[in-house]
Amino acid sequence: MKKNVKEIITPIAVLACICLVVTALLAYINLVTSPIITEAEEKAAAEARAEVLSEADSFTLLDVENLPEEVVEVYKADNDAGYVFILTTKGYGGDMKLICGIKSDGTIEKSQTLSHSETSGLGSKTADEPYRSQYVGKTADTINEVDAISGATISSNAYKKAIKGALDAYNIVKEAK
Repeated sequence: MKKNVKEIITPIAVLACICLVVTALLAYINLVTSPIITEAEEKAAAEARAEVLSEADSFTLLDVENLPEEVVEVYKADNDAGYVFILTTKGYGGDMKLICGIKSDGTIEKSQTLSHSETSGLGSKTADEPYRSQYVGKTADTINEVDAISGATISSNAYKKAIKGALDAYNIVKEAK
């Protein structure tokens, strides 16, 4: 059986038109939603910074070199209340993203887990109380007093390593002041 050219070209042309329309619609939706998503992410980040360093009124992103590998971003409180550090570390289940607020006297006010892929019920406990509250008030000299979670030592040690990175970064940015 021989097919004529029209039977071959028509389905191809129809599929190409459908693909072009769908692509255009996706591009338009991305154009409309991208600023909304960016604004929501910025608002969530600002709220997280304010939560871990409550005395701060606003923050300025710092550009500091030679920071520990765990430190992704550093924010200085504009009223000199302290610093906020965005951290990443490798836990048992994958990357963990944390935020840590350190007061101007070098003590940790609060830390939080922004995202993780740790094992539910074990490594995920690093994101919960009472584990996180162990870090409150700790300094570079007292950070080793934090106890690991039984059965989740890899996740606990990764969390502690990231917080130690924040404390090391605090000393670096304080000196660069």
